[in-house]
Amino acid sequence: GSCYQQAKQVLHAAVPERLQGRERETGMLRQFLLEHVLGRRPGSLYVSGAPGTGKTACLSRVLLDCKDKLAGSRTVVLNCMALGSPHSVFPALAQQLGLPVATGRERIRSLEKHLTAKGPMVLLVLDELDQLESKGQDVLYTLFEWPQLPSSRLVLVGLANALDLTDRSLARLGAHLAGKPRLLHFPPYTKEQLTLILQERLGQVAGDPILDSAALQFCARKVSAVSGDARKALDVCRRAVEVVELEVRGQTLLKPLPRGES
Repeated sequence: GSCYQQAKQVLHAAVPERLQGRERETGMLRQFLLEHVLGRRPGSLYVSGAPGTGKTACLSRVLLDCKDKLAGSRTVVLNCMALGSPHSVFPALAQQLGLPVATGRERIRSLEKHLTAKGPMVLLVLDELDQLESKGQDVLYTLFEWPQLPSSRLVLVGLANALDLTDRSLARLGAHLAGKPRLLHFPPYTKEQLTLILQERLGQVAGDPILDSAALQFCARKVSAVSGDARKALDVCRRAVEVVELEVRGQTLLKPLPRGES
């Protein structure tokens, strides 16, 4: 039974040591962070892509790999889905930076003062950035304008599903070429990439293959045709392993005992 437990474990959507099919994107993320944080160059990056295309996993991997290099800076990671409203991002950031409690405009002024004062670079990662869309887009504009302030020490990385969020919601930033965030798009995974991901995960389980190669390719083909979501492919395979495990367990229970034992 341990082989099924192992298979289910490796098919969970945890961040692996190496992300198949995302070498280019991982390299670009690493280059941006090192260039801006270590080079003390404020700036912003907008990462787009449908759910399950590896945005958060890639960034998490890069942050882990570059942990020692980024040790001299301050990293704050916020999931905007967990915030009560778009404006809640400001008190959440202030709390992470250890700033005193303030309200309204005073809070934003306090943050701006902190981010333009002398000190280590601040890397702010905002996952599910599209949750911060609001009337007039004042929250998004404020955040993306901070790296452009004189003496700013903020490097902003925003992740969201929508490809056109910056064009649609932040058109005004385009007027200042320097203020426009750099863009990095994660396309849906292809059938070949999904097959490699599944094979690599299940290759970590010792013994005979749990799932047939043709079954993995069938799963990859179906998922790539619909969404290219790696999490969906992992989930389908994990459920398939559970079905096999139940069948094997059922056969074991029904098997007659040797030497006529009751």
